[in-house]
Amino acid sequence: MKSILDITPPLRAGMAVFPGDAPYQAAKTSEISDDCPVNVGEFSMSCHCGAHADAPFHYDSNGLAVDELDLADFIGPARVIDARGPEALCPAYLLAPHVRDCPPRLLLRLADRPDPMVWPEGFRALAPETMSLLADCGVKLIGVDVPSVDPETSTELPSHGIARFRDLRILENLDLSAVEPGDYELIALPMKLEGLDAAPVRAILRPLHQD
Repeated sequence: MKSILDITPPLRAGMAVFPGDAPYQAAKTSEISDDCPVNVGEFSMSCHCGAHADAPFHYDSNGLAVDELDLADFIGPARVIDARGPEALCPAYLLAPHVRDCPPRLLLRLADRPDPMVWPEGFRALAPETMSLLADCGVKLIGVDVPSVDPETSTELPSHGIARFRDLRILENLDLSAVEPGDYELIALPMKLEGLDAAPVRAILRPLHQD
C-alpha cells in the first residue's frame, strides 16, 4: 500500500460546481520571459469547489467560521466505509454494523469513480438518522465523496442541521474511489480563510501501521 493516498480531486477550469456557485477559474498574471523572471498564477472559485471543509457558519449565521475551527478535528484516525447503494439517502442501518469502536472520523464512499468535469445529478446523500447514529457513536467528522451530505434539491438541509446541533465537522467532494475500506490516518487541513463558510482542503490518508 502507498504511504500516502491523495483523496483530493483536482481543481481545473471547467470542473462541475454546485449549481449557482462561482466556478473555478485560473489565469497567468506573469510569465517567464526576457522581462520577467517568474511565472505567477491567480485563481478564483467558490469556497465549496473540490474537496472542502464546511464550517458551521455555512448553515448557522452564529456558527464558527472556517478559520475558527479546531484543526485537531481534521487530523487523526479515520475509517473509510463503502456505503454505495441504490437508496437516494444512505440509511443508518447500512452503517450500523461498521461503526462499532469507530474512530472519531468517518469517510463514506457514496459514489462510483467521480468525474470532476460532470455534475453528479441525483447524487446519494446522507439521511438525517444516519448523521445522528454516527454522532451517537462518537464520530466527530464525517467526510463524503459527493458535493453535499444533503441532496442537491434540499432546501431544509436536515443533515447539515444535525451537524449543527451535534457539532459535527463535514468534509465534502473527496475522492475515495481508489481507497480500500479500513482504518487510516486522515490529514485534511482547511485553508485559513478568515470569516468564511468553507475552505479547500488537501486531504490525504496514511496507513495507521507503516513498515
